[in-house]
Amino acid sequence: MADQVKVSDLVKNARLKVLQGKEYLDRPVTTSDISRPGLELTGYFKYYPAARVQLLGITETSFAKNMTHDELLMVMRKMCAPETPTFVVSTDLPVPDELKQAAKETNIPILGTNLTSSRVLSNMTFYLSGQLAQRQSVHGVLVDINGVGVLITGDSGVGKSETALELVRRGHRLVADDRVEVYAQDEQTLVGSAPVILEHLMEIRGIGIIDVMNLYGVGAVMQEDDVELIVHLETWSPDAQFDRLGDKGDTQQILDVVVPKVSIPVKTGRNLAIIIESAAMNFRAQSMGYDATEVFDANLNRLIKQNSRKD
Repeated sequence: MADQVKVSDLVKNARLKVLQGKEYLDRPVTTSDISRPGLELTGYFKYYPAARVQLLGITETSFAKNMTHDELLMVMRKMCAPETPTFVVSTDLPVPDELKQAAKETNIPILGTNLTSSRVLSNMTFYLSGQLAQRQSVHGVLVDINGVGVLITGDSGVGKSETALELVRRGHRLVADDRVEVYAQDEQTLVGSAPVILEHLMEIRGIGIIDVMNLYGVGAVMQEDDVELIVHLETWSPDAQFDRLGDKGDTQQILDVVVPKVSIPVKTGRNLAIIIESAAMNFRAQSMGYDATEVFDANLNRLIKQNSRKD
């Protein structure tokens, strides 16, 4: 988890432009929450969230027009707290002179955008939530298989990287090898990426480190991807019990997000890449409402009924 991002990062990633204070873009943003200072314009500061990005839209600027210069300047000076990272004015609205003065006095930059308040609020929240979210390192390989983010896990030496390399060779895309940094984008979405030092790289026993992007092209890698399915590779044992019908519905919880999970036995002669590819496509089919297990059960019940009538 990043403790903070800079205002300059927010400018680059949320379609913003600097209206004032270019020299102060290194101010930190420490929370993904965005403030719409409505009550503050009336002079109510008891619960003012000063550490948030302050967003002014049509409602706020229209209200400010009805205030006297002294009233508005007093309010803006209170809003320009030491911990306030920046002000953002939406919809290409004119910036009140009182805000310009107060922000200049306290070295707070003012940003602008032609986007509406709701759109820019969504952009900023999405970016900041991803950057400031709690992160967890997971041992495994993350591969995008036809649009399905598959996290391949298993004991060291079971063949995760080799299987992922075969998937890349079959046209799928590598996100991260060996260590996957994951964070919860929301209550239902887990996102994974590679640590900066491992981006686009894989370790293959007997060969060493290879650069997947250099060998297979930019279309063979992704920066990040949703973790939608976990495939756990487990060394085959005659005593181990594995799902044969696909009706167990196993899951694994990471950062409070529940992710579907399947376990695949690793045995000499099995083409793991094709099996994992099929698991991903089966998961997508189930997500679209088609379940092969239910079809099998329906066929079996129909056959049983037919035989019972004959009897």
